[in-house]
Amino acid sequence: MRGKIGVSKPIESVARRFEVFGRVQGVGFRYFVQRAAVEFGVFGWVRNRPDGSVETWAEGTEEQVGRMRTALREGPRISRVDRIEEHPTGAAGYDAFRITG
Repeated sequence: MRGKIGVSKPIESVARRFEVFGRVQGVGFRYFVQRAAVEFGVFGWVRNRPDGSVETWAEGTEEQVGRMRTALREGPRISRVDRIEEHPTGAAGYDAFRITG
């Protein structure tokens, strides 16, 4: 049986919005998240929130987003992550990872 050349199964993209609580502002957390996202091939954004938490949108494969989840739990050395809330959402098609605020 002959197969079609150049046709492959599309990679399923997933997206999660994470809210990270603890000592996560003023400790380089957003830059840590951006470096991790680039390393893992995750797209989206990260920003500080007025309540002292950090919010991030992570989009990629299930494995990539899982690696991002693990990195968020660890954070940079000087940070302290008390709690993470994870919210599944639909992929938005981001093409980079940015610090937005």
